Formats: sequence, C-alpha cells, structure tokens
Amino acid sequence: MKIADIQSYPISFPVPAEHSVTLSIGRTVKRDAVLVRVETDEGLVGWGEAHHGRCPGAVSRVVDTTLRDLVLGRDALDVVGVWEHVYKKQLASHGVGAAASMALSGLDCALWDIRAQAVQWPLYRLLGGASKPIKAYAGGISLGWQAPELLAEEAQALVAQGYRAMKLRMGDRPDRDIMRVRAVRLAVGPDIDILLDANTGYTVEDVRKVMPAFEEMQAGWLEEPFPPHDRRSYAQGAALGKVPFAAGENHFTRFDFNTLIEDGNVRYLQPDMSKTGGITEGLRIAAMASAQKLSVNPHTSTTAPNMAATIHYMCAIENPGYFEADVTALNPFRDALGGRAPYELDSGGFVHAYDDISTGLAIDVAFLKAHPLMDGPCYV
Repeated sequence: MKIADIQSYPISFPVPAEHSVTLSIGRTVKRDAVLVRVETDEGLVGWGEAHHGRCPGAVSRVVDTTLRDLVLGRDALDVVGVWEHVYKKQLASHGVGAAASMALSGLDCALWDIRAQAVQWPLYRLLGGASKPIKAYAGGISLGWQAPELLAEEAQALVAQGYRAMKLRMGDRPDRDIMRVRAVRLAVGPDIDILLDANTGYTVEDVRKVMPAFEEMQAGWLEEPFPPHDRRSYAQGAALGKVPFAAGENHFTRFDFNTLIEDGNVRYLQPDMSKTGGITEGLRIAAMASAQKLSVNPHTSTTAPNMAATIHYMCAIENPGYFEADVTALNPFRDALGGRAPYELDSGGFVHAYDDISTGLAIDVAFLKAHPLMDGPCYV
C-alpha cells in the first residue's frame, strides 16, 4: 500500500468578542489549524493535524512541497520508516525546525489513521493499548485573565460538568495571578486539582513572588513559566519552591525531550501529537519518560483529530497523566469537523477512547473547504 497523495488544508475561524479569552500571549481573535490528508493507492484516506505554529500558511507549504516530495510512493504502512526518511532528509540535515516537525506530525498521525483503518481496529489497540479511563482537566483556550469573581464562576461551572481538575492562565502581574488562584481555590474547594499555565510569561523573579501563594493554594503544577529554550531560568526557578514545573508543548522530537528530562527541572511532560513528531515520536517520548518515572500529560491542539488521537495514544502508554480537555466556549474545529465530539467526559472526570475503527471520527471535507485560511494573527 503506497502513499499516492498528500495534501494540507489550512483553515481558520474568527473568534467573536464575546468568546475571546486573554492570556499572556494575547487576546484570541481567530483560531487556525492545518489538517493533513494522506491517500493511498488502495483508496484508504488518513487524517492528522499539523499544528499551525502561528504560521499556518508556512506549515501548509512544508506539507505540500517538501513532505510531498519525500514521501510519495513510499509504503504507507511503514510509519516508522517514513518518519525516519523525513527525519534524515529534512530534519537532521537542516536542523529540527518547528515547522518541519509540525508538518511531520500531521503526516505521521494520518499514517497511523490509515494503519488502523487497514486492520479495522481502534487506534489504541493498534498501538498496543486497551480501552481505559483517562483523567482529564479542563483546559484549552479558557479560564483566562478575567476578574477573579468571574473566573471563580467559570471554574464552578466546570466542576458542575464533572471536571475534577482545571488549568488557569497565569503570566499577568504576580499579584493579580495570586488573586485569581485564590478566588478559584475558595470557590471549588480543596479536592479539585488546580493547574497553572504562565504561557512563558514569567521571569525568575515573578516565580519567586508567586511561588509561596501557589504552594499555599496547592497548585498541581506551573506550566511553561519560561520559553522552552531558556534552560537557565528553568533551573533557577525550579529551586524556588515546591510547585513542580510542567513543559513540553513547545519541545520538538525526542531529542528536545531528552534534554528536558536530563535537566531534571520539569516533572510533568507535555508533548503535543501535532507538534513533536506525531504518535511515532510520542511513543518514544513516553518510553523515555517512563524510565524516569515521569508521567505524560499531552498538550492538545485545536482540532478533533488531534484530541481523539491523543486519547488513543494515552491508552497505549504505561504512564499517562492528564488529558487536556478543550472547554473553549466556541470551537467548531472540535465540535463539527469530525462528525462527532472527539470525547465525552464521564461523571468521574475521565474521558474514554472510542471503540470504533481508528479514532472513531469521519472528517468533513466540506467543512474544511468552508473555513479557508484567514489573514492576520491568532492573538492581538
């Protein structure tokens, strides 16, 4: 079974003002995504998401030019072989660039989709796993920089839906961040896991200021306080308190994660299947993390294919942590793209993989064509 065609679909939708969320990287005004379609000479079609990296047009071109040239005619079932070929011909010789890694991620997830269809199995079974509950936290583009009392109301509503954990957006002024965490903790009580994400917006001095309060509020982790390449700040910040760091959504391939693990400053690893090299690389990262007794808590991207594939992936590794459930108020790429919701939350705060073939989704190509790429940034 050969790869007969590969095509990208860069897509967008505008975010109305009433649904906009502000966090340290800006206020949301639109959402982008890049879907990757792979067709075989036997008629099977697989789909994956290549994270847009805030340059969806560029990522799309990498798929439609470089990746297309490298993989057409290759064995569609030899996923590891295709990955290695792209790595040797593109990533290794010209650096593991983010755009190339994201493009490869979409291709890799699409090939796993094809393999699961070929054997008529759920993806988790093909990956060597089994159906099992995966604990989820309320995440996505939500729980932002609103007034503490409004944030507390949003948090309470999520608890009422069944979530036993949630992630708040930090990276504002330290005093305002502390007020928000305190308001949510008082609103939801001591039994809800509160996770924090600074979206790279802190300095080491900021961490020094917030850490005592975050410890008092029993925060589960502090995610990406610094940019991913700022290893010195991670080392200095990790020594300032007991709230552990989480990171990984902006680390690419197992080689970045090898450094992250060896540095020892991050306890919760967060690879994104649409960024870090796809499911193939995600499995390798999970194995590396397992050897160090670290859990894998994947970052999820915009679309239903990414979210569904992530749950199947977590069912196939021995060290799954939290699944990031997207509770963004408006996300048609989650709700309408795949023919069904990518997951459902049970009463205990867990999600489950579908038992249908592959991820259980059916991509609506007409929907993709109805959401062409829009100009401009995602955040302002």
